[in-house]
Amino acid sequence: MKVRTFLLGFAIVLVIVLAIGLGSVGGIAAAPYLQHQSGALASPNQQQSAPALAPTAVPLPADASASERTASDVYRRVSPSVVYIQVVESGSATSSQQQSPGTPRIPNQPRSSVQVASGSGFVLDKQGHIVTNDHVIDGASQIEVTFLDGTTVHAKVVGQDPSSDLAVIQVNVDASLLQPVNLGDSASLVVGQQVYAIGNPFGQLWTMTSGIVSAVGRTIQSGTSNYSIPEAVQTDASINPGNSGGPLLDTQGRVIGVNEQIESQSGSSSGVGFAIPVNIVKRVTPALIKDGQYNYAWLGVTGADLTLDVKEAMNLPTDQRGALVIDVASGGPADKAGLQGGQRQATINGSQTPIGGDVITAVDKQPVKGMDEVIDYLFTSKQPGDKITLTVLRNGQQQDITVTLGQRPANP
Repeated sequence: MKVRTFLLGFAIVLVIVLAIGLGSVGGIAAAPYLQHQSGALASPNQQQSAPALAPTAVPLPADASASERTASDVYRRVSPSVVYIQVVESGSATSSQQQSPGTPRIPNQPRSSVQVASGSGFVLDKQGHIVTNDHVIDGASQIEVTFLDGTTVHAKVVGQDPSSDLAVIQVNVDASLLQPVNLGDSASLVVGQQVYAIGNPFGQLWTMTSGIVSAVGRTIQSGTSNYSIPEAVQTDASINPGNSGGPLLDTQGRVIGVNEQIESQSGSSSGVGFAIPVNIVKRVTPALIKDGQYNYAWLGVTGADLTLDVKEAMNLPTDQRGALVIDVASGGPADKAGLQGGQRQATINGSQTPIGGDVITAVDKQPVKGMDEVIDYLFTSKQPGDKITLTVLRNGQQQDITVTLGQRPANP
């Protein structure tokens, strides 16, 4: 069956005719969902204080297991750092939010509509900076942030990075509400490690789910650009629309990822979850706060791993590792340095596949097994203007090519 990628924002469309009507989307009642936010959206700079949204704390029973105590402790400590984000976008039905995969829609809506979408986020620092997904707030005309005690305020966008699907927004609230999270180290994660997700799936506020790290080092497609996100964390913890931008946590309550998307064969929100690794968050968010954007190093190639069929078609050894250059962006850094893409077509599994291009076997003398490792190295180690040395195989001969990296364009 077809695998679909779903971003995890949750949206409800309010159709404007003579008045605003509320409907039910996918079994989720819209009216109670909005009423939970004390009715109408706040006026600019208004700070609302609704009843506390957190359940009354009840001590665990004496015979609670160690895992139950750990989960309860993580929730108690981190939930005040998690926020509920609601955005409004007025306009036509062609808005980016309405086109986001996995976003529930009302069929046949008029062109004039208001999009009310929601997601999650977490407090980064005492200056009121909050991390969320870019796809949660992209295109929003109004953003509201609700804290665990029910306080709701407006937020402004500080910076966005579609390539990593990260964004930073900022609120002006009493310092007592700002309880920054502790950031972990996604590079130290191991498969099988216990993790927790806290967020607002389908508008069900401050929901906690648990699972394990199912895999590490995944490369996933950003939901808001044509570029890939390296080193993503795969998890079986239940994450759904509305969890977007919320934290994935370890047993110490440290953020090890930002929940971003799921892949599903059923077409529903049930599937494999992925989180943006926190080490990317630590690299990108300072630039978003300082400059409003993050500048990536750009090589300017489209590549793929070497499959057995491609190796056979190119007469390469079956144990050959590396990244096959399929295409080279015209005028890009790789093109200027002389890298070559596929020179001919081969029929592989019934499809025409470009082959014969350079095979990158090492970057700066570090061997690479495939394209993911090239992407990861450029992201974690290089900036625009840096020089790198690519070791490539071309027509069976090995050679080194020096490339001066450029600045990544908005889309390739």
